[in-house]
Amino acid sequence: MTRNTYLLAKGEKMKPIQILLLFLLVVHVLSFATERRLTSMNELQRIPFQTIQGETTSLEDFKGKVVLIVNVASKCGYTPQYEGLEKIYRKYKEKGFTILGFPANNFGQQEPGSNEEIIQFCKTKYDVTFPMMAKISVKGTDIHPLYKYLTENTPFAGEIKWNFNKFLIDQEGNVVARFDSKVRPEDKELITEIEKLFK
Repeated sequence: MTRNTYLLAKGEKMKPIQILLLFLLVVHVLSFATERRLTSMNELQRIPFQTIQGETTSLEDFKGKVVLIVNVASKCGYTPQYEGLEKIYRKYKEKGFTILGFPANNFGQQEPGSNEEIIQFCKTKYDVTFPMMAKISVKGTDIHPLYKYLTENTPFAGEIKWNFNKFLIDQEGNVVARFDSKVRPEDKELITEIEKLFK
């Protein structure tokens, strides 16, 4: 036990210099934690990826919006979730909400097509208008840097288990929620978290 701890344990008052030093220590710790969080956020925002049309973009281009990131597939049991995704996109986009769909062929070879075939399927079958990204890998040795970051360096880390996992990102670029494949876009669990960010 240090002398200061002993004094506090006895109920004696701290001297002004001790209070000042304690205050400065707390400020330093909080500043360091904030700096680390901002650096981490900036790193995520800067990771480049391609749109399905072949243009380079990043989450920086969507800053100020609520973003739902989804790994999608065209031949999956969860593929009908495209309909729900499009529905909530149209409902909330005027409030500053968007969805980024990332096609991936990691699970059961359920996204075998080219980028051209994927976007054609999405538009023809589900009238998708939310932004679709180029096909990537979301797990394994060839995992895309964006998904490597999402699954290793956020409060919701953990390997992607199947198609249609969902990450929710707030207007400042913080990953604030993650939803399993079985959570449908229109489910209250997900909608509640989206609407919280508009308050």
